[in-house]
Amino acid sequence: MLIHPEINPIALQLGPVAVHWYGLTYLTAFGLFVWLGRLRLHHAPFVSMTGPQAWKKQDVEDILFLGVMGVVLGGRLGYCLFYKPLYYAAHPLEVFAVWQGGMSFHGGLLGVIVAMLWFAHSRGRHWLQVADFVAPCVPTGLAAGRVGNFINGELWGRVASPDLPWGMVFRGAGDLPRHPSQVYQFLLEGLLLFGLLWLYARKARARGQVAAMFLLGYGLFRFIAEFFREPDAHLGLLSLGMSMGQWLCLPMVVGGLGLWWWAGAQPQNSGK
Repeated sequence: MLIHPEINPIALQLGPVAVHWYGLTYLTAFGLFVWLGRLRLHHAPFVSMTGPQAWKKQDVEDILFLGVMGVVLGGRLGYCLFYKPLYYAAHPLEVFAVWQGGMSFHGGLLGVIVAMLWFAHSRGRHWLQVADFVAPCVPTGLAAGRVGNFINGELWGRVASPDLPWGMVFRGAGDLPRHPSQVYQFLLEGLLLFGLLWLYARKARARGQVAAMFLLGYGLFRFIAEFFREPDAHLGLLSLGMSMGQWLCLPMVVGGLGLWWWAGAQPQNSGK
């Protein structure tokens, strides 16, 4: 049995200014996105685009800015709607109290989709082309976020067998060992999904298929990880013994499969 290390959430204190580890993980995620996005500029079909449709380094930075806005706004609204709709219906002003915590990945995903639609419209590009460009650059950011969750000792896993070598006791979660589900999600939704998606996207695919593989891959890996993650205390397990996270992943899997099939059936052979 392991004990979760007591890590100071403040990485650096400079007088009244405190730099938190969680903030550093966000900066890491943003930096990785820019780096990977610039590498994507050299992948098919983007490297062969010329004229007004040509992709530039500035596009990567613009997408990041819009994506961050989509993550924050969509993530917060998604949490309020998916996880505590009755509470926030009774306390609508607290929707804006982001300092109290409460973000939803699935809501953030919807926010990013809206941001990509806006970017695609402003640049005169097909939004699935934009989604294909962005998708492989996202999992490393998700991995960085899970590192922040682990450092903060939050979003811990379900109670594990005492024989589990890496079972971990988290402060505030009782004295029983639990699955370090943040690590599971870091490995599955972060590193593994990134490796598979990056390799898949290196070759020209039908427009929309790379984005489809992200939806499918994340949905499957998150669904698996949810079996080891403690459900939200105010929700518990829902119908069929599944968590809210698992129920929200099902549309991602179905949508990913449908989009991949539909994209491959279109009369075009690349992501142009």
